[in-house]
Amino acid sequence: MKTTIYIQNLKCGGCANTITKNLSTIEAVSEVTVNVEESSISLTYSNDEKLAEVKDKLKVLGYPEDGEANGLGAKAKSYVSCAIGKMS
Repeated sequence: MKTTIYIQNLKCGGCANTITKNLSTIEAVSEVTVNVEESSISLTYSNDEKLAEVKDKLKVLGYPEDGEANGLGAKAKSYVSCAIGKMS
């Protein structure tokens, strides 16, 4: 199945790099594409459990789905993820 997820805190290519690397490690998730301008991620996944795993991973990295709580903690995590993505 293929879907697009709209997320918060996506700022640059560093963020996109971190997201792509982390989501690509999830088994049965492929074709991960990050669109910084639209703050979206497109991907292919095998089942709803994998999609839930993707959303949980995004939240841990600091990129919660649009409409979810976006507190200071999530914003801080996204800055760290961004910096890591720029360095790798």
